[in-house]
Parts: sequence; structure tokens; C-alpha cells
Amino acid sequence: MTTQSEIPTLASLEYIAYLDENGSLTEDNQKKIGVYAIFDRDRQLKFVGYSRDIYLSLKQHLIRKPQACYWLKIQTIDRPNRSILEEIRQAWIGENGTNPPGNGEEEAMWTQPIDAKLTMTEEEKAQYQQSDELGKTKIYKKVARRVEETVKEQLKARGVNMDIRFNPKIKEQGLLDLK
Repeated sequence: MTTQSEIPTLASLEYIAYLDENGSLTEDNQKKIGVYAIFDRDRQLKFVGYSRDIYLSLKQHLIRKPQACYWLKIQTIDRPNRSILEEIRQAWIGENGTNPPGNGEEEAMWTQPIDAKLTMTEEEKAQYQQSDELGKTKIYKKVARRVEETVKEQLKARGVNMDIRFNPKIKEQGLLDLK
């Protein structure tokens, strides 16, 4: 079991660029288990999380908060152990001195699918109210596609140059998440 003294401090870890020179996430973290800290352009801590596949989690965070994902610090472990992962996560948050926004008031924006329904226009809301189930689904998909285009434009402006594919099934619910 990891003890407090075995947990690397956040300050002791090197910053890693979120995107490589090609505008992609490094694939070194695919299927790796660990804890990661995400920093903005000014190296302000925005979120601390853990995952069984760091690469996939980082990709999800990038589509949800592209302007907050510039730097990383990562600690991997060999086997999944939620208590060790949580212990490291809590130690890093404590070391920061304040709860990062992504672990506080902005947590849903970092960890949940993008809710495109929140961007519905008044016209779309009125159409939705007057539609049958199939019509409502079509409106949700239309809104989700519009938000998807906005997200892709933000990612392109951010320098992202990798394939981003959203799950088509949840677009019917007005949500966006990676496939």
C-alpha cells in the first residue's frame, strides 16, 4: 500500500505539454492507469483526476475544456487501486492549497458529457414543445451537431490536429461525448 511519503508531490513532477508538436495527445498514456493534473496556459491548476486509461480521459477533457488544457503532470501506477489513486488525487489538491475549479464548481463541465440542450434557441425550444418524440429527437440531434461544430472549431483554433469522433447515440439526447 502506498504511504503518504511515497506519493510524489505535484511540485516534484515535470510539466508535460498537453498536445505534441503535431497537435495530438501523446499516445504514451494509452491504457495507463494513474492520476493526472491539468493546467491552463498560465500553469494554473484546473483539474485533478484519475483514470484506468489516462489517454482517453485527457481526450475527453480536451473536448470539454479546450482552453484550460495546456499542461499536464502525471503519475502512473501498475495496477488499478481506487484508494491509492484517490489518495494521490487528494494529496495533490491539498498541495495546491485550494480546490481547482474542475474539482469544485466546474466539475460537471470536466467530467460529464457536453449538454448541448443548454444552447437551444427560443425557436428550438418552442419547436421542441410542439413536437412528438421523433421530432424532439431530431431537434436534439440538430442542436448537438451545431454544438459539435463549435467544439471542433475551438479545438482547431487551439491547435488540435487529431480525429475527434462523437458518440452518435447520445446526440439523440442532446449530449456530446467521445465515442
